[in-house]
Amino acid sequence: MKKILSILMGASILFACTQVQTEQTKHASEKIEIVNVVNNGNVNFNDFFENKTMRLDYFHNGNSETENFAVDKILSDGDWYGSTKTLIDELELGLYFYEVIDQESKTLIYSRGYASIFGEWQWTPEAKEEWGTFHESIRFPWPLNPVTIILKKRDGQNNFHTIWTRNIDPKSRQVNPANIAHTEKVDIIHKSGAPQEKLDIVILGDGYSTEEMDKFIADAQRLSKVMLEAEPFNTRKNDINIWAVETPAQESGVSKPHPGVFKRTPLSAHYSSFDSERYVLSYDNKSLRNVASAVPYEFMVILINEKTYGGGGIYNLYTTVAVDNKFSEYIMIHEMGHHMAGLADEYYSSSTSYEAPSIEIEPWETNITALLDKDNLKWKDLVEEGTPIPTTWNKKEFDAHGLEVQKERNALRAAKVPESQVEALFVREYTTQNEFYAQEEYKDKVGAFEGAGYNQYGLYRPQLDCIMFTRHNVFCKVCQRSLNTVIDQYSK
Repeated sequence: MKKILSILMGASILFACTQVQTEQTKHASEKIEIVNVVNNGNVNFNDFFENKTMRLDYFHNGNSETENFAVDKILSDGDWYGSTKTLIDELELGLYFYEVIDQESKTLIYSRGYASIFGEWQWTPEAKEEWGTFHESIRFPWPLNPVTIILKKRDGQNNFHTIWTRNIDPKSRQVNPANIAHTEKVDIIHKSGAPQEKLDIVILGDGYSTEEMDKFIADAQRLSKVMLEAEPFNTRKNDINIWAVETPAQESGVSKPHPGVFKRTPLSAHYSSFDSERYVLSYDNKSLRNVASAVPYEFMVILINEKTYGGGGIYNLYTTVAVDNKFSEYIMIHEMGHHMAGLADEYYSSSTSYEAPSIEIEPWETNITALLDKDNLKWKDLVEEGTPIPTTWNKKEFDAHGLEVQKERNALRAAKVPESQVEALFVREYTTQNEFYAQEEYKDKVGAFEGAGYNQYGLYRPQLDCIMFTRHNVFCKVCQRSLNTVIDQYSK
């Protein structure tokens, strides 16, 4: 079954990378060491770690059928500010997963799930024709003794299997324990307590000139406030810290290759990622990590000093947001859903809507389902008695409207009209969607509404509306619960 890419709302590309994956990628980077891991749950931090962060930088390359790994550097990323209690990741989200194993006892001492730019790029047409190389990092507490890193990836059944291993002796001459001498200016946006007991977010900025640092801080404060006013962040704001690190550029703005605008900025953020005009990423992982390490962080936001609609969000990597667009607040919240909880896009409408092939496995994402076993719906505890599964809604009329909007949007962009005209179309779409929802019998209920994850048919979302589906700045109950479990992982 082939994976189909859709660029639908322009702020994100493919986050649910595996729900229809059926073939296993070949791995040829190193011989895989088989380790019989002992998982006793969360270990005593002081028995295995010192209060320092180890960062393993590596190159991840390959094409659509092959992937390889090679170590770049193993170095200190500063003090350890993460949880010293929740060391084992029981959420198991993301396309990839890494484990840190104490070599002597074979004990699992740390683990986390994540996604990557390579993991998305591998689905692009370019990956079928060319090889690509991306720089990536994984971070974990500094081990006291030699460890084995086990890197896993989901297979065609969405189960993790080992694709790479690496032994690390923290006392080796190949490991650099020196810390960076940070000179960046740091601002506290929201402080609720000690970093080890909170979920920490770092905000970086790209395309802000030296004269625009006040604007960067104002944008960071504004978008942080918007996020913290949305649930579940509002209820959990006392479990969250937010920091900002200033990285002034020589001039305003970032590269926009489609219209031929090119600039050199500190973080190398750019539009046109994967040839998608509104998808904003930075491939300069090393610069991002070095700057971010000036403060405690688990999650990263990159504010883009641009008006052009755009952004992106990759699980456990970062969120990007174009700050001066009319919908920047929506982009911020929506992309944090991807970045923090691995939430899938729930939208599916495009100018070329299609009937997707049959979905044969259950997606790993917590907010969409193939409904292969409706008696064991993954969010069935939130479904009220009497709500039909699948849940009826006026999908035909909604889809027809969505198709017309996409045609108009494509025409506007082809004509290279001012951004304000595209924004006006989105506002009209927003208003019409509200009119549709007002007529729906189950508009406030949790159920299983067909249409999700880029698939018009065969995948289902939990509620009629959610910020992962439209530009309404509210997470559904299932998405809120997923975000709460992530906040718990870093604050308890």
